[in-house]
Amino acid sequence: MAKAFEGLKVIDFSRVLAGPFAGQQLALLGANVIKVEEPGKGDQARQLMSDGHLRDEFMAPLYLAVNSGKRSMTLNLKSPEAKDIVHRLIKDADVFIENFKAGTIGRLGFGYEELKEINPSLVYCSISGYGQKGPKAGVAAYDGAIQSAVGMPSTTGFAENGPTRIGFTVVDMTTGITAAYAIAGALYRRQVTGEGQHLDVAMFDAALTQIAVNVAKYTTMKEEPELLGNQSASKLATANQFETREGYIQSTALVDSQIAALLEVLGDEKVSNDPRFKTFEGREENKEELSGELTRLFMNDDAVNWVKKLAAAGVPCSKVSSISEALSEPQLDHRNVIMNLPAPEGLDDPLQLVGSGFQASEDSPGTTRPPPRIGQHTEEIMAEHGFSDAEIAEFRAANII
Repeated sequence: MAKAFEGLKVIDFSRVLAGPFAGQQLALLGANVIKVEEPGKGDQARQLMSDGHLRDEFMAPLYLAVNSGKRSMTLNLKSPEAKDIVHRLIKDADVFIENFKAGTIGRLGFGYEELKEINPSLVYCSISGYGQKGPKAGVAAYDGAIQSAVGMPSTTGFAENGPTRIGFTVVDMTTGITAAYAIAGALYRRQVTGEGQHLDVAMFDAALTQIAVNVAKYTTMKEEPELLGNQSASKLATANQFETREGYIQSTALVDSQIAALLEVLGDEKVSNDPRFKTFEGREENKEELSGELTRLFMNDDAVNWVKKLAAAGVPCSKVSSISEALSEPQLDHRNVIMNLPAPEGLDDPLQLVGSGFQASEDSPGTTRPPPRIGQHTEEIMAEHGFSDAEIAEFRAANII
């Protein structure tokens, strides 16, 4: 059997997170993804947010997280020889991914119109902060800035502390998934029409899809979001985060049956039988009193024990877990989301990295290829594209590769 994208060739010029994450999604579905990096330095992510051995080896976690399944070659895009090399790479490629600032790749001579002349069926994906056109095209953009630009922090945090950015790279990862989805759609369209196309993926747009409910609320009701802290968007007292005797628990009891079960499990008959808490209207009118009772009662046991008791009663909830606790979740034994990969050259230990967020009945996504070293496959890739050993040696001596 074959994975969905087996036989497809992807040229990945992207760096850091969003673009490489898109390329990784294609690689996990079988695509031949060739990562093109700057000689000597490689992808900036190789040394970002890391220190010690991993930084020294140009294998920082930021890089490892989004480059599994790829091969790496190096190429100085500013060299005169780069054009011929890129044209050979592109000639039979299916997909090209880049995430330079808008306009940069065109100035280097590798824009869509130039590469379309070489390969009319090419699916060319540009990823940027704000898109390829408009007053903000070309503006440098990073995850935190885009979070703020679309208003994400205005829904996150507590009123007394002010807006808070989301503590992980939600925009980058969402943009990567959006780009992968766009590429898949373009490839399907190409099967029907035979035509390639240019995809313009913007982090700003992708981030807006994440807050689509907030946008709809504003456009229909003119209601700006509030800082909800750990409350759910429902603002119900029973859908909030609570401190326990050990650890924190997030309850998401939303409907009458769940709320009744929650109050019963908490074990105070006076509270569970209180008429003020029996109806939606009563709970809303007495929200502060109910919140106080829940805060008090949750301190009577540990989060782990509460989760067991509440889950048995059908109340949706979870302990607020650390990453180590999440990775020890037995449910992962039945999923395919954590990949166990061999140690890359230069590292001693095998890797556990996140793969794709779905399984298929046939040929699920995954790879046995760890993230590559800088230029690890340069000679191999160049030879595949018709360059002789002598040419490759000359390119390397001239620091072109």
